[in-house]
Formats: sequence, structure tokens, C-alpha cells
Amino acid sequence: MSETQLGPAYRIETERLVLRCWEPRDAQLLKDAIDLSLEHLREWMPWAEHEPEPLDVKIKRLRQFRAFFDLDKDYIYAIFDRDESLVIGGSGLHTRRGDNAREIGYWIRADHINLGYATEASAALTKVAFEVDGMDRVEIHCSPKNLASSSVPQKLGFVHEATLRRRGPIKDGQPVDSMIWSMHASDYPLQAPARTEVRAYDAFGEVLIDERRAASSPE
Repeated sequence: MSETQLGPAYRIETERLVLRCWEPRDAQLLKDAIDLSLEHLREWMPWAEHEPEPLDVKIKRLRQFRAFFDLDKDYIYAIFDRDESLVIGGSGLHTRRGDNAREIGYWIRADHINLGYATEASAALTKVAFEVDGMDRVEIHCSPKNLASSSVPQKLGFVHEATLRRRGPIKDGQPVDSMIWSMHASDYPLQAPARTEVRAYDAFGEVLIDERRAASSPE
């Protein structure tokens, strides 16, 4: 681990992906990914109801995401392909579950779904949450109707704690049901994310986790 700081992880590399803090220069790539995925995203993502957004709005939004990251208010990640030329989706280690917990959310662009990217990204973020951020608990929330989304925590060894009726985000003016999946630090060592090979870097480019022999260092 880095001797300069323990986290957060600003950049995470997996076998196929780069997850990193959003930057304003990513706005056009993000807009392209969302615009071609609107029909898919509107089914599950309440924020997609306000899309498409103009590019200048996207730039402002990514400046806000970066500010939240730098101020330790929230950790919202871009999901890129390995050469960072394509936004595959978005994710996050969200702080809304309290000081000792993170919530992972994810979306994948429509032309890259069903390829395991959400699972790969979530495994890496789970590892970072426990090994870098020192969390006791990680949660994933999803609609019980979204079978593809609920398969992600199942594959990673999360436990289904409950399905809360009308306790999820607002869709079409009504709150929806929400499945709650969790993993605790005591569970983590025996689950798939603990075996996930990643490299993670802090804000200075110093290595926080180094478990990918073939991964390249950030520029």
C-alpha cells in the first residue's frame, strides 16, 4: 500500500476495465454512452428520466462528481475499457449508508450488457471498500424485477437480507420495491471479490493494491 495515503482509490484496473474518478473531459464519452442506452436505462435508473442532457450540463455534473470525490463526500466512478476510449458504464462506492459502509451501484451501456462487466466492476469495488477503505459492510440495492442486476451480488457472494416494499427510488411517481444485498468484512475473505485481481492507485498514482501482474501503470 501507498505510504502517502490509504485512499480513496482514484483509479482501479481489472482484467478488462479501468474504473476511475470522473473528470470533466469525459463528458462527451459519457453523453454518448447514455444517449445510445436511454431505452435500456429508463427501465431501471430513475435519473435517466431526465436524459438526454446537453453537453454543458454533463460537464457541470462531472465537475460536481470530482468535487464530491476529492472532498470524501461520495465516490462515483466511470467504467472504461482498458484504453479509456469508451465509457462502458458507471458505478460508485456511495457513502449514503453511513460512516462504516458503502453502497455499490452500477449501470452498463446497452451495447455492452450481459458480458459480465457489472460483476467485474462490483468485485473490484468490493475489494477496494474492504481492503483500502476499511469498511465493515458493503451493500448492493436493486429492483427484484431486474434479474440481471440481482445476479451480480449473487455471483459475488453477497447475502440477500430483505426485499423492502415501496422503499426504493421513485419511478413513474411511485416508490418501487428494493432488494438489499450485503457483505460484511467478516464474510469477505471467503468470497469471490477477495480473489479478484486488481491494481488500485491513490490520487498521487501510488499503488494501494497490486494484484495484477499484467496491468499497466497509470500515465
